[in-house]
Amino acid sequence: MITMENVCKSYRIAKRNAGFKEACRALFHREYEEVAALKNVSFTIRDGEMVGYIGPNGAGKSSTIKILSGILTPDSGRVMVDGKLLWDTGDMRIKAAGKQEKCSRIEHVRHIGVVFGQRSQLWWDVPVMDSFELLKDIYSISGPVYRENLEELTELLNLKELLRTPARQLSLGQRMRCEIAASLLHGPRILFLDEPTIGLDAVSKLAVRDFIKKRNEIHGTTVILTTHDMQDIEALTKRIILIGKGRILMDGSLEDIKKGDAGIDETLAELYKAYEIS
Repeated sequence: MITMENVCKSYRIAKRNAGFKEACRALFHREYEEVAALKNVSFTIRDGEMVGYIGPNGAGKSSTIKILSGILTPDSGRVMVDGKLLWDTGDMRIKAAGKQEKCSRIEHVRHIGVVFGQRSQLWWDVPVMDSFELLKDIYSISGPVYRENLEELTELLNLKELLRTPARQLSLGQRMRCEIAASLLHGPRILFLDEPTIGLDAVSKLAVRDFIKKRNEIHGTTVILTTHDMQDIEALTKRIILIGKGRILMDGSLEDIKKGDAGIDETLAELYKAYEIS
């Protein structure tokens, strides 16, 4: 189970004023402003659930995924992933009271898989198999478990002809299938997918969607999917969480938000307009 309670996150960014004079001034006296990425975000996701986490660019989707995966530290709030406390602004009070302590990041990453559509965890100039072997050592996966997982992933994702190919020689669709396999080699119970089908052709998208669906059905893997491709949402998820301007605006089923015969893209466009987040 995944739980976020009143999570906030802000970034300190430099102000950029127009004009040459202001640019020169900024070299010696830079001004900053706080930009809120997440504002009291709260939700719960049950084990084995597949959830679409959607919103326009800059809504806070990637910040949420990075906090859940342990990459970013929230400014405030409480986060639990797979029954373990990941973040809590009251850590010292919790320890003093003898309650649950925060798990280590190393322990946390053993139970999650993360795929960022525009980031790679494959080593660019070496065969895919070499990247998999290195990930085996990083995650301390035992030989039998590694061979079993690799065999299953190779078959389901049709990777046999790709394993000896350097990552830089793969097409985008081939690389994404290898990226997904890399994120699942250690058998995580939770999978975070951030734009997993971005830039893929129709055939590759169908292959990725089919695999994610099978993974959920066979292993009960919990999946959080962030994407701008509403066909991914329709094909994979039954529940949608809509975030805009750092706040959760809607949490319900796909059927609940659809209006009559309108398609998902039209429905979403209307929601963005209604909440003034487009």
